Amino acid sequence: MDYSYKDLKQKTVAQLREIASGIEHEAVQGYTQLNKDHLLEAICKALNIDMYQHRRAVGVDKAKIKVEIRKLKRERDRLLEEKGDSKKLKKVRKEIKLLKNKLRRALVVTQ
Repeated sequence: MDYSYKDLKQKTVAQLREIASGIEHEAVQGYTQLNKDHLLEAICKALNIDMYQHRRAVGVDKAKIKVEIRKLKRERDRLLEEKGDSKKLKKVRKEIKLLKNKLRRALVVTQ
């Protein structure tokens, strides 16, 4: 049976050990002693399953947001060097945080 990382992650330790018992690979040797995280990693390695969950931004212009973040970071660095307007510095930091959150909210896991 073909497994995906998502399928394996939802299984219990007992189910993962049962899957590992049917695999002859050095990565799963000693599977009875492994906890869920290590067992999951070993099974993925033995079956050549990618453990990384790919994400992409949906509904926003990722490049435009990143350009804006870089611009704000340069502004922040300039304000820090000048040690001047703390209110403006606070505003710039808040804008950076809001843009990063907007980008994170737009991320969707892809297969």
